[in-house]
Amino acid sequence: MSNTTHASAPLSDVTVWYLEQTSPADLSPAAAPEGPVTVVRSGTPLPEFSRFLYTAVGGDVRWTDRLGLTYAQWQEILERPGGETWVAYENGTPAGFIELDAQEDGAVEIAYFGLIPAFRGRRIGGHLLSYGVARAWDLAERHPGRKPTERVWVHTCSDDGPHAMDNYLRRGFRLFDTRIEREPEAANPGPWPGAHA
Repeated sequence: MSNTTHASAPLSDVTVWYLEQTSPADLSPAAAPEGPVTVVRSGTPLPEFSRFLYTAVGGDVRWTDRLGLTYAQWQEILERPGGETWVAYENGTPAGFIELDAQEDGAVEIAYFGLIPAFRGRRIGGHLLSYGVARAWDLAERHPGRKPTERVWVHTCSDDGPHAMDNYLRRGFRLFDTRIEREPEAANPGPWPGAHA
């Protein structure tokens, strides 16, 4: 079945950068932000919470790939072996998250990472990324039977926030591939219409 909406939508070029670390020593941690910021693992798989984080963080940078998933599909993602979600809180309020996806052969992908817009520009992102990458490197310690992490990788794109690429490079990631993809132009979905007006 064809999707006529996407077929008629104008296309735009999106640059996708692929980055990696191949040793825990590659990580160059950011300083912790001033103030009451904590990072906690979301230990109970909860699609409602995960979808909240996804829409609140990605709503102004066109994260749309998971919006059409069913509850059962969200649950399946959250329960995959070796998957982890770490959430940054400021004064008890969620500020952002990093989602780790343990893959075969000792690779861990940073599947999603970002901050809710109200918390950007306050040094929380570098701290959360540093903490999350460290958890990617020691992930096997929390999941008996998994191969120790040998590689942590991520992709970011020109639609992401203006500081995303710089944050990855400052944390010690190295570029290993660049691609140009044609994607349908779409409005930023926001966590709800008009949220980022």
